[in-house]
Amino acid sequence: MATIASILSRELSVPETYIENVIRLLDEGNTLPFIARYRKELHGGMDDTALRTLETRLQYLRNLEARRQEVKASIEAQGQLSEALSAAIDAAETLAEVEDLYRPYKPKRRTRATVAREKGLEPLAQLLFSQGKNLPAPEALAQQSLNPEKGVETVEDALAGASDIIAEWVSDDADIRKTLRQLFEAKGVLTSQAAKEEDSVYRLYYDFSQPLPRLQSHQILALNRGEREEFLKISLDLPREQALERIASRVVKPGSPATAFVQAAAEDGYDRLLAPSLERELRSALTDRANEAAIANFALNLKPLLMQPPVKGHVTMGLDPGYRMGCKVAVVDATGKVLDTAVVYPTYGEKQKEEAIAKLSVLVKRHGVSHIAIGNGTASRETEQMAVELIRRVGGLSYMMVNEAGASVYSASPLAAEEFPQFDVNLRSAVSIARRLQDPLAELVKIDPKAIGVGQYQHDMPPKRLDEALGGVVEDCVNAVGVDVNTASPSLLKKVAGLTATTAKNIVTYREENGPFTTRKQILKVPKLGPKAFEQCAGFLRVPESAQLLDHTGVHPESYAAAETLLTLTGYDLKDAAAGRLAELPKRVEQLGWAEAAKRCGVGEPTLRDIARELQKPGRDPRDELPAPILRTDVLELKDLKPGMVLSGTVRNVIDFGVFVDIGVHQDGLVHISKVCNKFIRHPSEVVAVGDVVKVVVLEVDEKKKRISLSMRDVPKA
Repeated sequence: MATIASILSRELSVPETYIENVIRLLDEGNTLPFIARYRKELHGGMDDTALRTLETRLQYLRNLEARRQEVKASIEAQGQLSEALSAAIDAAETLAEVEDLYRPYKPKRRTRATVAREKGLEPLAQLLFSQGKNLPAPEALAQQSLNPEKGVETVEDALAGASDIIAEWVSDDADIRKTLRQLFEAKGVLTSQAAKEEDSVYRLYYDFSQPLPRLQSHQILALNRGEREEFLKISLDLPREQALERIASRVVKPGSPATAFVQAAAEDGYDRLLAPSLERELRSALTDRANEAAIANFALNLKPLLMQPPVKGHVTMGLDPGYRMGCKVAVVDATGKVLDTAVVYPTYGEKQKEEAIAKLSVLVKRHGVSHIAIGNGTASRETEQMAVELIRRVGGLSYMMVNEAGASVYSASPLAAEEFPQFDVNLRSAVSIARRLQDPLAELVKIDPKAIGVGQYQHDMPPKRLDEALGGVVEDCVNAVGVDVNTASPSLLKKVAGLTATTAKNIVTYREENGPFTTRKQILKVPKLGPKAFEQCAGFLRVPESAQLLDHTGVHPESYAAAETLLTLTGYDLKDAAAGRLAELPKRVEQLGWAEAAKRCGVGEPTLRDIARELQKPGRDPRDELPAPILRTDVLELKDLKPGMVLSGTVRNVIDFGVFVDIGVHQDGLVHISKVCNKFIRHPSEVVAVGDVVKVVVLEVDEKKKRISLSMRDVPKA
């Protein structure tokens, strides 16, 4: 039997040795970010995504093995575990196959076949099912099984009971279930009809039919929700005749007096037991597949959103638009500290709008505001217009619409109350919006990823699986960027590899009581943060106040000696690194040879390359290498848009059927998947990601429905 490591090696196309190393590292309690970054020699440089896939499959395969043993133990306890059955269970590659093999031995609720067995009709069923050529007619055999005391009073009673037993055998046959499952997956058709007369968002599915292999994930999720909300009736059309042919080829033996009887019993088993059971299984499998695709898409969108380049070093004004409660205002300094707050009412009338502009002008001048971040929710269009008027009068300002999804969730949370006890809920939202422009990652980690709004049907997903996937993305992003141990919030710190909510809070408490950390080693003094946790987190925590330059970088403390040896080998020192004088470092290592340099430094070549990269740019932020966000000084109205206009925009969401792009009007435009590029793509994520700045051409504007159709494919060449 193949080992788990060999199966994973085959599935992931990774050498088995690397798989075994990763499994060992995980079992030793190492975190995925630590393994990905600091143990590259042991896994050949697999990235976070590949390692998370490995971890998920490892868990599945271990669960599969545990279930195999449970099933074998249960069958053995019944005295029915043969060598052949044991081998079949060991060879089963999925949980579904294991359950199929267990099905005949699984304790069942009382069925028609159970009742027939209690009446003593199993020997009759076995005789008929054997379909011997010299058997008497079924009626004659049934005559011998009459037993009025047990309720078998007539030949019809006996034959009906025998038929029920044969039908259950057919339904429980693992080979039949497997072959029919494959048939239905290839040939089944899902159809939906309207369940009500009224119009709804599900009108596309009021008369819908699609073969299962061509069914898209977003269609499955929409159909499920429409069925749940009782707008749709859904059914699976299965190829009955082909299914019956396959069943007959396995259980029906021609030329026996019992042949027709067994065929009829098998058909009953299909119609009454097999088809409904496999239909439920198929629907469940389709939903699981759609959920996994939606979760993967959500994770794909979340990563670039979290990794958006920060707008650092500027005093920023956050505006949380609103009608009745007014527009909430918060001014924060370059580090995100709140300097001032206010509430203005630009939507109440022209006079109030003028008062709002005057009030904001005072705040801008008083605090030296450079940028304005505007939440994109209710009343954002009017607030944006006011901001543009403010920019025209004051000058030297720019603004950006910020996705405010989840801001209200955060502002009403215990975390926000703890962070800003002096502010009401609405003002906390304005602070969050300002900080989202300054450092999206540091602010968004405070919010449940499901509330960030870059997926589809997230509220229909299995919560545990969604939380695991999105939590993994957040963790990967935080550790890829690194965290300043002296300024990070507990929310950000607890996402660092090796830290927990408790140790994150303890770090904050320690620095409040003892002042800023001045070395990485000092982190070991934090209560409940032991050597193993330090090993996992140290490389991801930056200490800018440290006199040791390497404490500012992503070089792990275990590799400090290697880093200093590398500098010596190439004729440099740490002062050169601090002054940014290492431009020639790669060339000098190349002359020596990376393999030879790694050997002399006592580390693997991948680790040495990482060290060299960190030394060249100490404290670098990988987000700074991405395209900067678009900051605007003027506003476009929907009515200003005309077909043929070419605009720059920021990708806000990437879903199965297209891309939503913010082009500077209140409504995001949609680039349908067919308009994303000039080649065939299965998903828009093959071409674009959330946060990308793209050129688009306006195709069509529907002011009434507030819909904007865009194309990336048809942008005129410059």
